[in-house]
Amino acid sequence: MLTVYGRATSSNVQAVMWCIGELGLAYERLDIGHAHGGNRTPDFLAMNPNGLVPVVRDGDGAPMFESAAIVRYLACKYGDETFWPHDPAVRVQLDMWAEWIKTSFGPAFGNGVFFPMVIQPVALRDPAAIAAAIEKLKPLALILDARLQKGPYLDGARFSFADILCGHLMHRYFTHEFDRADTPALRAYFETLQTRPAYRAHAMVSYEPLRAR
Repeated sequence: MLTVYGRATSSNVQAVMWCIGELGLAYERLDIGHAHGGNRTPDFLAMNPNGLVPVVRDGDGAPMFESAAIVRYLACKYGDETFWPHDPAVRVQLDMWAEWIKTSFGPAFGNGVFFPMVIQPVALRDPAAIAAAIEKLKPLALILDARLQKGPYLDGARFSFADILCGHLMHRYFTHEFDRADTPALRAYFETLQTRPAYRAHAMVSYEPLRAR
């Protein structure tokens, strides 16, 4: 039994939960963070001194934090050869895209566009900075679109752990209204992900509770 500490509205929790769903693992998820609180208690900080979600425990194992690390752990321990290629030379071709999302596309979209347009109070928003961030995001989206022209997944016809770390952002990317680049392959990728029950259950979570009022 996996225990997941983290609210369903967290995009990082969504990645972990989607992975758990794809692998068919038993779990209990506890609402922690944001409006639920609980992430600054001594017990939680003992598991993750950053006070962030998700945190996961696999049975009686030590707590794990950082969503990408957790997804890799679950994929390695419970996934098959397609989901987690055993050959490092094959796996790295996917893992480099998972890293790129975490270090390039993800921050450009999340920190530059989604957070200031959705979560940040209106009075604190900087329209010029947001406009610049949108323009910065466009070439990154085109890079991902070019890769997915070999799709429908990052590994061609095969769904893998890398799609978890990339695709969990696509619901927010395509349902939030802003001036996106023209990326037909990326749009098709999002449509393909929506055919997966675990994606619909765990990644397509409304972010309205996060919206600044």
